[in-house]
Amino acid sequence: MGARAAILHDASLTDYLTGIDATPPLRIAIVSDAWIPQVNGVVRTLGRTIKELVELGHHVDVIAPSDFRSLPCPTYPEIRLALMPKRGMARQLDRLQPEAIHIATEGPLGHAARAYCQARKFPFSTAYHTRFPEYVAERFAVPKALSYALLRRFHAPAQSIMVATRSIAEDLASRGFRNIRAWSRGVDLELFKPRVNEIPDLLRNLPRPLHLYVGRVAVEKNIEAFLSLDLPGTKVVVGDGPQRASLQRRFPKTVFAGAKHGVELAQHYAAADVFVFPSLTDTFGLVVLEALASGIPVAAFPVAGPKDVLGNSGAGALDWDLARAVQRAIAVPPAQCRAHAETFSWRAATDQFLTNLALISKPVQV
Repeated sequence: MGARAAILHDASLTDYLTGIDATPPLRIAIVSDAWIPQVNGVVRTLGRTIKELVELGHHVDVIAPSDFRSLPCPTYPEIRLALMPKRGMARQLDRLQPEAIHIATEGPLGHAARAYCQARKFPFSTAYHTRFPEYVAERFAVPKALSYALLRRFHAPAQSIMVATRSIAEDLASRGFRNIRAWSRGVDLELFKPRVNEIPDLLRNLPRPLHLYVGRVAVEKNIEAFLSLDLPGTKVVVGDGPQRASLQRRFPKTVFAGAKHGVELAQHYAAADVFVFPSLTDTFGLVVLEALASGIPVAAFPVAGPKDVLGNSGAGALDWDLARAVQRAIAVPPAQCRAHAETFSWRAATDQFLTNLALISKPVQV
């Protein structure tokens, strides 16, 4: 295995994976400050990518906050932050002996893994999942320039920085980030699909049209921009988060369905008439793809994420006037939405992930 790994460091990953003889699987360590039981785009992306990697024959270990002593993250108590993880990280990575290390997040675990790799001169890859500078500026009035400078320093040693969309790649490049690589996303087309006569009881008798939001109920999602709109029918919010109680008090006519998962979540998507995505800061928006796969058109602002996902498909509408976007989107045929969602594949996204990995060269074993 050591000899093959040493050869692999200088060969293309595609050649390695498609060689004439049967090749051994890669041992991949993924380090993430965000992991189950959290429900967010990072966790869902990593979870599905790991599933694809395992199906391809690779071995994946996740190093997460549950492996360490931790404390609640300020303003996000459900997110745990590892306490002084540097030594524990080194012990785990020494034990696992991975052939590739991917650092998914820029939190305490991400910094510990970065320090480990730099100390041992191991190459590694990172990902830019979350626009933290915008989130931090929204909550604590920290200048975005300062936050971006810190993130640029964090990602600078990475052999590749994986990003989900062209818009985010261009934005990071304009801010001095280098080694940016594409890592797209997919959607579960078996779960998220048009579902005739599967309307959840909560939504069955509500005035139409149903305007749906799915996702975390938090300030950075800009949900108030949706709930403040004067729209006919009913607004529905699926999800939970720190802003839910205050928004429920302010918008009593909105139906707050809480968090949903699996088939129940898919049924809520399929029951809607239009999906409204008010976020200004998401780097992709998996929920946009899930809505489209369910045959539901999307209304959003023309920002990174939705404009990349929708592209020129006509499967929704982008407008700085969100109400106008809703009016335009609701007329899109369901089949057009579904057809566009079918162009996204988790297997293709996982192939990108594999191509972007930084592979560790190991001594040849005689």
